[in-house]
Formats: sequence, structure tokens, C-alpha cells
Amino acid sequence: MIGERSVVVHAGVQLVSPLALVVAVWLFFAGHNQPGGGFAAGLVTSAVIALRAVTGLSWPRRSELFLGWGIVAAGVVAVLPLAFGEPLLDQIVVEVDVPVLGKVKSGSALIFDAGVVAVVVGLAIAVLDGLGVGALGGADASEAVGAEASEEGVR
Repeated sequence: MIGERSVVVHAGVQLVSPLALVVAVWLFFAGHNQPGGGFAAGLVTSAVIALRAVTGLSWPRRSELFLGWGIVAAGVVAVLPLAFGEPLLDQIVVEVDVPVLGKVKSGSALIFDAGVVAVVVGLAIAVLDGLGVGALGGADASEAVGAEASEEGVR
């Protein structure tokens, strides 16, 4: 893997990953009033996952969990207003007075954006798994079996 061949790349990705995830969280929360939101946060998080996968660092492998929870969260938030006679994707805003922070407003769009983040990250993980990124440069069990079978066919 790239991380095994280059200590600088390995250390750089390991060092920048937390900072990039902080930027993703900022994009997620800033998206309601400024550019950003669930999709932008999902793309930044997916980029971190892809870099970690290519350099041999740990990365999540269960795309179906992200996809499932993301689709359910976004779907429920989108359809729930219909049960109360409101239009599809109508937002419910809740305002709470927090002692230190003051008034904090949040809406159902935040849950919808969280679902979007989960779907984007799940798709990125599925693509990385499909491309076999986890086996780059390493002796993966499936590759080893395929290599032995091809060698036997040559003999």
C-alpha cells in the first residue's frame, strides 16, 4: 500500500484525518444558513475514508449499515409531515433555551442531512470495497487464491 511505501504519506493522512473530519462537521452544521450541508460533509468524510483506505489505515467496511440508516432517516423525515397533513419534506423547527449557549434552533432538516451524510459515506465505502482498495499491495485471501489457481493453470 502507499502508506507502507511512504512514511510521509502515511503520517500526513493520519495527521490530517481528524482536521478534515472537523471541517466535515462544520460543513454539516453550517449548511442550513451557508453553503454546505449533508452532501458536502459526506463528500469530505468520504475523501478521508478513501485516503485512509489507500494508505492502509483503518476505515469502516460495512457500507450497508451506513446506507440503511441513511435511507431510513432521510425517508422518515421526508414522509413524516404527510401524516400530519403537511407537504412532503416540510421542516419542523424546534427552539430550545440552553443555559450557556442561549437559544438554539434546530429542525428536522438536520436529521435529513445526517441521513444524506450516511448515504454518501455508505456509497463511498461500497465503491472502495468494490474496487478492492483494502487489498491494494497486500496479499488478500481472495487474491492469493486467484493467483494460485492461475499458476496451476499455467503448469
